[in-house]
Amino acid sequence: MNIEINKEYTINLLEEIINIPSPTGYCGNVMAHIEKIAEEFGCKFEKNKKGNGIIEIEGDNNSYCVGIPVHVDTLGAMVRSINSDGTIKITSIGGNMFQTLDGEYCKIHTRYGKTYTGTLLSTSPSIHVYKDYKDKERNEENMMVRLDEVVKNKEDVQALKIETGDFISIEPKFTVSPSGFIKTRYLDDKAGTVCALSLMELFKRLNKKPKNKVKIVVSTYEEVGHGCSNIPEDIDELIAIDMGCIGLDLACTEQDVSICPKDSSGPYDYDITSKLIKLAKENDIGHAVDIYPMYGSDVSASLRGGNDIKGGLIGPGVHASHGMERTHIDGIENTIKLIYAYLTE
Repeated sequence: MNIEINKEYTINLLEEIINIPSPTGYCGNVMAHIEKIAEEFGCKFEKNKKGNGIIEIEGDNNSYCVGIPVHVDTLGAMVRSINSDGTIKITSIGGNMFQTLDGEYCKIHTRYGKTYTGTLLSTSPSIHVYKDYKDKERNEENMMVRLDEVVKNKEDVQALKIETGDFISIEPKFTVSPSGFIKTRYLDDKAGTVCALSLMELFKRLNKKPKNKVKIVVSTYEEVGHGCSNIPEDIDELIAIDMGCIGLDLACTEQDVSICPKDSSGPYDYDITSKLIKLAKENDIGHAVDIYPMYGSDVSASLRGGNDIKGGLIGPGVHASHGMERTHIDGIENTIKLIYAYLTE
């Protein structure tokens, strides 16, 4: 397979959507951006009632449909309550690793359209003041947001119209190294999302169609487990593009596309997985085949939701998932090449 990936387009698009805050339940802005991208490529876009986006790419045969679930929702937090000293108590959205959040900049998004900045900190934030600064466990109960506003008490914060239930997003710190590494929060799963969205650019540039109709399902509740529990009825199979895991006995690197035959929800479809492995080998695509015992995908959610589909799972290798993540442009490129091969060969 001899195709060229538009790396500049893909990396720029990744930076764009990474920098649009979208903790689970607060995905309206990023979804509006994705809708605009779909329209630019002439692809039909619609949303279901829960807010998932569905992008349709016409195929040579539209009687069979391959669904590609990706998720644009990320980890984050909400305002749980306001402390008497004007700091904010939080509640976690998704599986945050709080030891990586101590000292990170954040934004509070009010329901009145105002955004405030702050910093996530331990409730013992100074080594010169608190004896337990080093030893205090970083968890939800022991974290707070320090607002960048002159507030001295709960009433001062309430006067800013910051309320319980306001969303909190974390600064992602998107960076691309000269050697091609991409380090940022929320590659899980905005890297996978960009792999799927890049298919629109690739098909248009090459003036080709996939063999079958394709529906990219952009999920907004994956991090809390029910993103693709409901999918369009015409989808026959799902191939999720999520992150590939790195560490322990896993073979995947940041430069590979990972193919997962089994995760915590059980085995993926034998024929789909076998075809993905075969295509990766035949097309000399850098890949790894790994088992993920502490992982679930939108395919898992779809099967648990009772949808009559078969499914597979791939994705670019991502190091330090749910922390300060890192991948490589090669891993993203190999993921795009594999899903393109699956849809066309």
